[in-house]
Amino acid sequence: MMTCEQAQLLANLARLIKAKKALDLGRARSRDHWVSKSLAISLLWPEPIVSLSPGTFTGYSALALALALPPAGRVVTCEVNPGPPELGRPLWRQAEEEHKIDLRLKPALETLDELMDAGEAGTFDMAVVDADKENCAVYYERCLQLLRPGGILAVLRVLWRGEVLQPQPRDLETQCVRSLNERILRDARVHISLLPLGDGLTLAFKI
Repeated sequence: MMTCEQAQLLANLARLIKAKKALDLGRARSRDHWVSKSLAISLLWPEPIVSLSPGTFTGYSALALALALPPAGRVVTCEVNPGPPELGRPLWRQAEEEHKIDLRLKPALETLDELMDAGEAGTFDMAVVDADKENCAVYYERCLQLLRPGGILAVLRVLWRGEVLQPQPRDLETQCVRSLNERILRDARVHISLLPLGDGLTLAFKI
């Protein structure tokens, strides 16, 4: 789940690198949380990106990215359940950002593969990963391929309530998060920063 602090930082980074296209694999946890955070973001960000968001849920992170994009920006986001995004759609309209949000009702991996097959590798400026942890390593690889050199890949919840320090043998999610952290640390294709915002935020800058 993206916090206000994380959202503001990513919006500023998007502006700094003059992003025009982004991927967002994110989700929110509840309608009330989404509404309050979205209203806060709408006050903080008057600007632009194009994004892919596997794991839309109510569309909080998709709106956060859309608000940071230029007028012609696009946020690609996906969700397997058609219900939750409808809770957030009125706020997309209220913020006048609905035209930027490309919602795809299908699994995240399917959306990522479609973008690859469509020849969009190396064309995205930013990607945000906050979807299911079991597939986080695959999301990381696909997003990295879709990013241009100099693009930013943001991975949320990398501290996982501190449990990554000593994952339990049967805790698959925690093991996946720890494994991804170790993988990113060794990845020569990126420069990284891990920030203690929210439940941990890793910024990987593609070389």
